[in-house]
Amino acid sequence: MSNPKKSILVAGGAGFIGSHLCDALLTQGHRVLCLDSFITGSEANIAHLREHSGFSVLQHDVIEALPGGLIVDEIYNLACAASPAHYQSEPVHTLKTSVYGAANLLELARRTGARILQASTSEVYGDPEVHPQPETYWGHVNPTGPRACYDEGKRAAETLFFDYHRRWHLSIRVARIFNTYGPRMQPDDGRVVSNFISQALLGAPLTIYGDGRQTRSLCYVDDLVHGLMTLMDTPGRAILCNLGNPREERVVDLARKVLDLTGSHSPVEYRPLPVDDPRRRRPVIERARRLSWRPRIDLDEGLTATIDYFRYALRNIKADASQRMGTGPIRELAPI
Repeated sequence: MSNPKKSILVAGGAGFIGSHLCDALLTQGHRVLCLDSFITGSEANIAHLREHSGFSVLQHDVIEALPGGLIVDEIYNLACAASPAHYQSEPVHTLKTSVYGAANLLELARRTGARILQASTSEVYGDPEVHPQPETYWGHVNPTGPRACYDEGKRAAETLFFDYHRRWHLSIRVARIFNTYGPRMQPDDGRVVSNFISQALLGAPLTIYGDGRQTRSLCYVDDLVHGLMTLMDTPGRAILCNLGNPREERVVDLARKVLDLTGSHSPVEYRPLPVDDPRRRRPVIERARRLSWRPRIDLDEGLTATIDYFRYALRNIKADASQRMGTGPIRELAPI
C-alpha cells in the first residue's frame, strides 16, 4: 500500500477501532484529522499521537454541521457508539449519529471530492435467517426493538451512502464490520470479549447469555484496520464488503478459552438471552478475498494481546478508584 501523502479525516478517531486506524494511517505518512465528540471515544486512546506533526484533533459531534473550511482527500466514518450498553443508553443520539452524521460527512465528501468510507456493521443483518451472511442478504431486523437505534441507524446510513453515490457520483465504500476485538476496548462496554476478560481478571463470574451455543466471528483489530484501508484504496466508485473472520466461535467455548488464557478460576453464570440478540454470526468474505484481504491473526494470539492490555487498563482503574475511595475493598486481579 504505497500511496501519496493524503489529508484524511477519521470521524470517531478516538474510539477503539478509530484510534488504531489513526495509528496505521500516520505510519503510512498521511496527515490525519481525528474528529470525535469524546462521548464514548477516549483521550487515552490518542494521547500517544498528540505530539505527532501529522496528527490533529477536532472535538465535534457529527450530528451537528461540520465546521467550514475542511479540506480532505479521504473520510472514514467510524463515529457511533458500537457496544449495546452504550448505544442503548442514548438511543436517540445513536440514531442521529448514524443518520445525521453520515449526511454531514457525505456533504463534506461532495464538497471536497473526497472518497468516503462508512463503517457499517454485521448488525444490519439482524438475527439472521441466512447463514453465513453474504453481502446480498437483506437481513432480519426488528425496527422497533431496543437494538433498532443502532441496527436501523446503520442501515439508513448505508442507504444515504448509496443515494449520494447515485445522485452525485461520490466514490463510496461501505464496510460491514463483524465482531472486532483487541487493545483499547473499554472494559465496561458490554461486548462478549471485553466482558469475559474483565470478569476473568477480576475473579467475577463470566456471564453467558442464553445457553452459550450462539456464535460470534472474532476479528483482531489490526486485521480489521488493514481491511478498512484496503477497501479505501481499492479502485472503483461504490464497494460494499463484509470485513470479519469467517471462523465461528461458540460463546461458551470463548469463555473457556478466556479462562484458560488468563489462568482465572472464575465460575460461569448463565443468564437469559437479551431481546433480539443474534444467534449466529459468520461473514462470507469472498468479496474481501478478491481484494486480497483476509484475517491473519490467530484467536489465541489476539486474545493474549487483549488480555495484556486489560490487565494494564484494569490496574489503572483500580488505582484511580483507590485514590478516590481511600482503602476500601477493591477486587484483586486474577493471577497470571
